[in-house]
Amino acid sequence: MLSIHLFREGKELILNGLAKKNFAEPGLVDSIITLDTERRKIQAENDALAAQINAASKEIGQLMASGKKEEAEEKKAAVASHKDAAQQLAQALSKIEIELEELLVKLPNLPHQSVPGGKTPEENEVVLEHGAKPDLKEQKLPHWELAAKYKMIDFELGTKITGSGFPVYIGQGAKLQRALIAAFLDYNIAAGYTEYYPPYMVNEASAYGTTQLPDKEGQMYHATADNFFLIPTAEVPVTNVYRDTITQEAQLPIKMTAYSPCFRREAGSYGKDVRGLNRVHQFDKVEVVQLVQPEKSYTVLEEMVQHVAGLLQKLELPYRILRLCGGDMSFSSALTYDFEVWSAAQERWLEVSSVSNFESFQTNRMKARYKSTDGKTALLHSLNGSSLALPRIVACLLENKQSPEGIRLPAFLHPYFGKETIQ
Repeated sequence: MLSIHLFREGKELILNGLAKKNFAEPGLVDSIITLDTERRKIQAENDALAAQINAASKEIGQLMASGKKEEAEEKKAAVASHKDAAQQLAQALSKIEIELEELLVKLPNLPHQSVPGGKTPEENEVVLEHGAKPDLKEQKLPHWELAAKYKMIDFELGTKITGSGFPVYIGQGAKLQRALIAAFLDYNIAAGYTEYYPPYMVNEASAYGTTQLPDKEGQMYHATADNFFLIPTAEVPVTNVYRDTITQEAQLPIKMTAYSPCFRREAGSYGKDVRGLNRVHQFDKVEVVQLVQPEKSYTVLEEMVQHVAGLLQKLELPYRILRLCGGDMSFSSALTYDFEVWSAAQERWLEVSSVSNFESFQTNRMKARYKSTDGKTALLHSLNGSSLALPRIVACLLENKQSPEGIRLPAFLHPYFGKETIQ
């Protein structure tokens, strides 16, 4: 959520940022400024009344001590009247603060100055391409055929048990999932991240804190009886570890990693682009999250990008990095880099990771703060990244590493999988 101070400092900055994100309701900015002006006016009146009440209360004590009971009673009546007025102001203030927050949560985060303009994924900026695309020649089976050939994944069984988009991993497929999760976690831990094993459901406050609520209920599975939400990513519970907390600056940066299954309804998904593992409703992912001082967050973002790049290099997969344009960014991101891996059989790029800086957009909602060495308290900046999401990594490993002898796994995975080739 944007800080209200931004609206007092630069309306044009906000409008320009919203325009870059192609936000459809810029008129909300004027409504927020009007409400905030009214809120501050009421707050000033309330503060003035409180000062009068305090002064009169002291005077009453002095009058009583000097035997001037009649004057004291008159002051008491005036104080009672002031208190009634103050109560009415407090009610008005509470009402306007609720209205103000209802408007603020509708606004997306403002994009960083380096974010390119644009509305569609085609307008994202390619900042790096790494690795040679494999030439499969006649060996060109897509991952769903390879998964069936090696009896690794049963998509139809998942449809029978649950529904479309819930694949069942069997034998070597299940083992590969475990190997990837363990390898990714170990890689993150070696880089200084602390491992968490979070709940797979969160309450409404947690979903609100990381901006899944309001307005994104349709993308989450909702356990209505308890009002819990199945997590779309481990980012949600892990970031909320520091909701409503004040961290000492000496404890920063906070670096967390977690594995979890992820649940996404992906309403409206259909067609060839969602075949096999390209888009599923339940999948495994390892996440990295950092909470840092504001002045360090963009340096940390670049470090996290290099961290994910290093993992893809260990997997020996050709990849590219995109800087997302304003229209393709998430609601809460200030700057996002997407990683895409080349799918050799499908001959297209598949997104496998997003690394984002949210600045104080999430932490403002969560009231996640830190106390600096000079004693001042400020909001943290939050960042997160996929390290990595498994389905499309598995798809690209199967397709890119296929050979007549089987699927030749990268050396990085050999100690985790227990052998070099899937046969």
